[in-house]
Amino acid sequence: MVKTKAKTKATASNLPTRIGFGWDSHAFKTGIPLLIGGVKLDYDKGLGGHSDGDVLLHAITDALLGGIAGPDIGTLFPPSDPQWKGADSVVFLQEALRRIAAAGYAVANLDSTLILNAPKIGPHAAEIRSRVASLLGIPEDCVGLKAKTPEGLNNDNAAVAHVVVFLTKSRRKSPSR
Repeated sequence: MVKTKAKTKATASNLPTRIGFGWDSHAFKTGIPLLIGGVKLDYDKGLGGHSDGDVLLHAITDALLGGIAGPDIGTLFPPSDPQWKGADSVVFLQEALRRIAAAGYAVANLDSTLILNAPKIGPHAAEIRSRVASLLGIPEDCVGLKAKTPEGLNNDNAAVAHVVVFLTKSRRKSPSR
């Protein structure tokens, strides 16, 4: 009788890589600062939201959580909860990073696209990439950032962010929950 090797069933805990996608949008409002990717930009309007309205960090947070099939940002930090009013979006990102580490993964790279009419992102792109890389603990050349205008979409008073993250099995021991 010939013995055959049993196949290992693929489960989330033994997959070597995972991909997450995140998306967010916020309308521009006067009287609040504009934060994108954890960087304050000089502009006459900011992005409204229950927290600080950082559309890029929100999309990154959802992408990270999606990569491990976790709950979305709104479930973890509901806008109906007053403790998150005006909150720094870095707090949300840090929780998502804690959860992916607990699941045994780490961020390998990220690619993002911002869609907004103004302000122009080009002059701020290097600073935003640097800040995002620092927050994620990855090299700057592992953070993609593109900006597009919403031509023909009738979306001139909002900013939209799309993010894809690539997660790999972590070489570090996962922290306990």
